[in-house]
Amino acid sequence: MSPDRLLLLDTASLYFRAFFGMPDSLRAPDGTPVNAIRGLLDYIAKLTDGYHPTHLACCWDNDWRPAWRVELVPSYKAHRVAGSGDTTISEMSSSKTTSGETAPDDLAVQVPYIRAVLDALGIAIVGKNGYEADDVIGTLASTAAMPVDIVTGDRDLFQLVDDAREVRVLYVARGVGRHERVDDAWVRSKYGVPASGYVSFATLRGDPSDGLPGVAGIGEKTAASLIDSYGDLDAILAAASSPDTKVSASVRSKLGAAIDYLAVAPTVVAVARDLDLGVTFDDLRLPPAPREPELFAELTELLGLGGSADRVLAALAAEAG
Repeated sequence: MSPDRLLLLDTASLYFRAFFGMPDSLRAPDGTPVNAIRGLLDYIAKLTDGYHPTHLACCWDNDWRPAWRVELVPSYKAHRVAGSGDTTISEMSSSKTTSGETAPDDLAVQVPYIRAVLDALGIAIVGKNGYEADDVIGTLASTAAMPVDIVTGDRDLFQLVDDAREVRVLYVARGVGRHERVDDAWVRSKYGVPASGYVSFATLRGDPSDGLPGVAGIGEKTAASLIDSYGDLDAILAAASSPDTKVSASVRSKLGAAIDYLAVAPTVVAVARDLDLGVTFDDLRLPPAPREPELFAELTELLGLGGSADRVLAALAAEAG
């Protein structure tokens, strides 16, 4: 029997990638687009074949822009907020919200089917109201008593990399088939900081894709140098407030001008690690076959999932064998 290993999927990151990477000619018999569904199933099959997880969770954005993060940093993902009348990720994912990140209609129609197909397979979908998939991933990765592979195109999750606990990121920014295995050495090589310093680094540098302004005038090199010299953000601010340190007058001024932002931004950047998700790790065990085989067969026929269904079934069976 293979040793336990947990595969955590940043699900929206993957089905977005599938939607834009797979031909839009992939359609169900009734014309419904299925490229995101089929692509996600192919990714699950490929990753399962490649990494042999015993446990798998499709982590879900119950709230892609939590109010508590916006309250702390109002610009957080503000540029992604849809205008009225647009189809949104929040509307697709939860009936309790009415605005959120814009998505094409041909993707929106597929999300309920994605959930239905995963449910029929018996693959766990894990979310938490008021939190993002990143927070679900953070909690599961931080509490698992087994090696963890996190599949995402989001570099924010580099903060979870932990060589001692065998937690790494399979970074799919260049594609699932060309993903990079991110460990602490990879983070150090790329950014000049250890994974444990990534929250401080991202806070200082900022991230326009998330609406995080960072500290004006402090880029990646300066942020990395400060972390290398002093450690985390608290230690950097302490050093900047002391006349006896070598922090330059320019950097002291820039940090001082951003002090209000720096007081709250680390809480926004850091993923949650201690949520009550209402699941156990036994609930995440990969099924050897569909939990509801008849329903999965019906969905396969209805949606014309063809070879994608065959591949994911073969991957599940191979891991069980």
